[in-house]
Amino acid sequence: MHDLTPITALGGTEPRVDAFDHITIEENDGLALASVVARLGKEAACEKALRQLLGAVPAIGRAVLRDPEAGFCMGPAQWMLGAPRNTHELLADQLKDHFGDSASVTEQSGAWVCFDLRGAAMEDMCERLCNIPIRQMESGDVRRTVVHQLGCFVIRRADDDHVRILGPRASAATLHHALIAAAYSTA
Repeated sequence: MHDLTPITALGGTEPRVDAFDHITIEENDGLALASVVARLGKEAACEKALRQLLGAVPAIGRAVLRDPEAGFCMGPAQWMLGAPRNTHELLADQLKDHFGDSASVTEQSGAWVCFDLRGAAMEDMCERLCNIPIRQMESGDVRRTVVHQLGCFVIRRADDDHVRILGPRASAATLHHALIAAAYSTA
């Protein structure tokens, strides 16, 4: 039998944290993710199941930020749901049971890298990274954008100085490089 050790998207055994005086960039390796897409003709049933789970159906450009499950809208009748991996490692399977035949559920945990940016320079960094109206965004606002030529989601979190960026895991090092460069440029 092989002795395998799980690694983060950046290749470490622990999530990487880069702390500056004005910003902290934290690799968040503790999310379980799954996409949920309503099946044709079953949209109402899918939304009902989503409402039962999250308390509301996230509209386009919005997220429902709650514990333990949270989610955001990726497009018409498409959502990304997340929860702590230590309690929801089998999130996709749990969601398949919850949604039944009203939605198609796909495991996404291994497809995305998550970075949490916190600090006074968060808005300045976002303005250098991508074309979103970060200063007008409120808690729960979500934008799909391009960061360093990578398709990403930017989610404004509850704290004023916190934003979460989800990007393609295969390009985690490239996205991290862009974040570090933006952090230096705002120092």
